[in-house]
Amino acid sequence: MEVSPQQESVFHSLQSAVRNRVRELRENRLMTQVQLAKKAKVAVRTIQSVEKGMDCRMVTKRKLLFAFDLSLDQMSQVFVKPQARRASVD
Repeated sequence: MEVSPQQESVFHSLQSAVRNRVRELRENRLMTQVQLAKKAKVAVRTIQSVEKGMDCRMVTKRKLLFAFDLSLDQMSQVFVKPQARRASVD
């Protein structure tokens, strides 16, 4: 299946729409990805994906918050909701 350049552009826009501060928080606490993964009880690959901006399940977000000693009320400080995009009209 071939992907057009326009479809690829949309995919990359959606992919980069998910922003978070996981890497920043991890580095501020002088933790490695392995240490965070162990503390959050998730795979290192999960940490890598989240830090690259990939979306993750709510349970993973919860585990990461608790690994940073944060409450669920502080989720919006770590995981920024993607901006709603308006459809362009030609």
